[in-house]
Amino acid sequence: MERQFDLVVVGTGVTSAVASRCREAGWSVAVVDSRPFGGTCALRGCVPKKILVGAAEAVHAARDLAGHGVPAGSLTLDWPALMGFKRSLIGGTTERTEQAWAGMGIERVHGRARFVGPATLTVGADRLTGRRVLIAAGSAPIPLAFPGADRLTTSEQFLDLDRLPPRIVFVGGGYIAFEFAHVAARAGVEVTILHRGTRPLEAFDPDLVDSLVTRTRELGIRVELGVDVRAVESGGDRLVVRGTRGGEEARFETDLAVHSAGRAPELDDLDLEAAGVKREKRGVVVNEFLQSVSNPAVYAGGDAAASGPSLTPKADHDAAVLTTNLLEGNRRRPNYDGIASAVFTLPPLAAAGPTEAAARAAGLAFRTNRHDTSGWFHTRRVGETTSGAKVLIEEGTERILGAHLLGPHAEEVINLFAMAIRLRIPAGQVKEVNYAYPTSGSDVRFLV
Repeated sequence: MERQFDLVVVGTGVTSAVASRCREAGWSVAVVDSRPFGGTCALRGCVPKKILVGAAEAVHAARDLAGHGVPAGSLTLDWPALMGFKRSLIGGTTERTEQAWAGMGIERVHGRARFVGPATLTVGADRLTGRRVLIAAGSAPIPLAFPGADRLTTSEQFLDLDRLPPRIVFVGGGYIAFEFAHVAARAGVEVTILHRGTRPLEAFDPDLVDSLVTRTRELGIRVELGVDVRAVESGGDRLVVRGTRGGEEARFETDLAVHSAGRAPELDDLDLEAAGVKREKRGVVVNEFLQSVSNPAVYAGGDAAASGPSLTPKADHDAAVLTTNLLEGNRRRPNYDGIASAVFTLPPLAAAGPTEAAARAAGLAFRTNRHDTSGWFHTRRVGETTSGAKVLIEEGTERILGAHLLGPHAEEVINLFAMAIRLRIPAGQVKEVNYAYPTSGSDVRFLV
């Protein structure tokens, strides 16, 4: 069946909020997804992950305070019960999403979309043509070419495991590896992270990453750097991950191997060439208005667009920008200044704004306030041993350019810095704020 709409949206994640806003404005709208409606973050990514992290935080806090008034004993995660809790919280998301869109009169189409023209897609027997098309398809694990790569468990599958095995190897050293490793370790699993490079978590400050790696190893997690994985083999009731390190063979036996080598825009099946939509490795090539540079009928946002970082806050911001540009004409540009990110390890690592290296590469004149906060009250009071901070302050203007934090509540405190960076608030004014005390946020005045 052939149908026409003002807007066809491919994907039902964060950026797809554009669909509701355009429908409220009177547009005819269709949304398409081959997976359950709701998107990666809500169903298969950051939301279920944070539920698991919350439980791991409780175990971590009890262990760190053992002997300081908390009889932690052998406290560990009850994984099956935790999975039940996770499912109770995210269950019904798909149904609620569909019901909300149905109530608004948005057409819901299930299946894999494929372009057959500049603004026409086929989904099974359906043929959908949009006056505008928005690609918000999100991301998927990057393809790995070595033998046995199909034996790897994806991050999405990990988040839905009924039970954890005794041993897990994570292939790759990014967000997924470190966050899941810290959770699994609190469940009593023997965990190994294999990273091809010499420094994991490459988007974050290298000194704080080094501190986190040291702390991760102290917690019993193996972090093996410089390992180039070449194969995953089946060895009866176990897996063998083979690679090289320094020209010599490296071999790791495990019960489960998890793909944590990164994600890429899920665009391969869309046949963008049929629509004349230019893409690169990072996604659809868009102009300053998030419009395809090669097909003006097509827009892209979130992980699907080759602009800004691959983060949920970025996708949310893109949704607002796209809504304006679709409904009112191209007049709003995205602004990713100060966008915050966090690695939900224990302790967490967080950042907003450029690293020192990135700021130097951009030709910025700045000074760096460096702090080892391991001995500060808000680290010691929870029994943590590792924390630190770097704050980049521009010479002359005194505005905060970037902030990099490691330690308890870093994922919350970074939001204060993100606001200061975004609103261009000088360091002196940040010092003048009367913060609630004693809180981790009240330390901000001593960091700038």
